Amino acid sequence: MAEDKKQTVENKIKPTPKQTLIQIVKFVAFSLGAGIIQVVTFTLLNEVAHFAYWGSYLPALILSVLYNFTVNRRFTFKSANNVPIAMLKIALYYCIFTPLSTWLGNMAEGAGVNEYIVLAVTMVCNMSTEYLVCRLWVYRNSMNTNSLAKGKEEKQTENDK
Repeated sequence: MAEDKKQTVENKIKPTPKQTLIQIVKFVAFSLGAGIIQVVTFTLLNEVAHFAYWGSYLPALILSVLYNFTVNRRFTFKSANNVPIAMLKIALYYCIFTPLSTWLGNMAEGAGVNEYIVLAVTMVCNMSTEYLVCRLWVYRNSMNTNSLAKGKEEKQTENDK
């Protein structure tokens, strides 16, 4: 009985390869939604308001991060961990990513690279690195612990009976 409980806890914390693949697919899908938010915001600020690259990029990035954090915490990683701590960890990641990507993006745009190409490359780098940060640091010990994961686990237990 104690071994079954230990195995259940391990399954919650360490996803199976299938669960990891599903996480990646969900993360990419939600990131595409965040990408739409980011591109629309960037385009409005860049084309309509005529902001500089960084003035268009930063608000667009912030809106996409808020969306992405919310949906990935709930649906992709199914985490019930402390929201402020998870937000702080994501904020620390963005304290490194944002200045670096803003500086490099501004340099590239200033060197004549189309701002939308710069934005696309930045977004792909952001998606890849953020997934790793979330998976390996932010939600490492709290995956599959929220009510969605528990509900699925209860259904699976009922089906096994």
